[in-house]
Amino acid sequence: MTPPVLIHLATVDSTQAFLKRHPELGFCAVLADHQTAGVGRQGHRWESAAGAGLWLSVALPPPELPPGLVMQRAMGAAAQMLDPSHRVLGLKWPNDLVAWKDARLHKVGGILGEQTGGRLILGLGVNVKEAPDLPNRAIPAASLKDLGLDVPCGPELAARIARSFLDLDSYPQPAFLWPEAGAPIRWEAGQGTCLGWEPDGRLKVATASGIQRISAGEVVGLASVNGP
Repeated sequence: MTPPVLIHLATVDSTQAFLKRHPELGFCAVLADHQTAGVGRQGHRWESAAGAGLWLSVALPPPELPPGLVMQRAMGAAAQMLDPSHRVLGLKWPNDLVAWKDARLHKVGGILGEQTGGRLILGLGVNVKEAPDLPNRAIPAASLKDLGLDVPCGPELAARIARSFLDLDSYPQPAFLWPEAGAPIRWEAGQGTCLGWEPDGRLKVATASGIQRISAGEVVGLASVNGP
């Protein structure tokens, strides 16, 4: 497939909603300098201030992969573009971009996917220059700039990330995965010990009632048993 055409908008409600409204655009990418109604997982609002980050959605043919694995590989591909030395950015299951700062895990970005009309629309949000103030969050926000990563945010970077989404057969390894095997974790429906990330994108967990394999749709807030 040829690289997706990149549409660059100054302001939009959300790049994801824009592509859903315009199926006639086919396979393409949309970058916005500012989103007025950015959306994250589970419908949560995503702060998208002008000039603060990378707000990008890409419509592509649905790959023949489990949905959870698609999200992880796409975020891994984005991490490769943002941190090519693999020294800072990691993945928090199921599909968050995170980093360690002041001995605490911080969220830098997220990705979501929606399949509609024969297209998979991947929406990526990354705090590049600034991070929003999100009180009472178990995992606070951080920006690439906070982490010492000087990343030029603009169409060139967006185009490279969009191209990387075309081939998700491989899995670029980020600096770390969280939770790693052996980590005690909790979520809305229970808690247990992480046994690892499954090949199909699910998380394998040992609980008091036995081994469970949980999918992204079953979990909203995954956290450490030992604290935020």
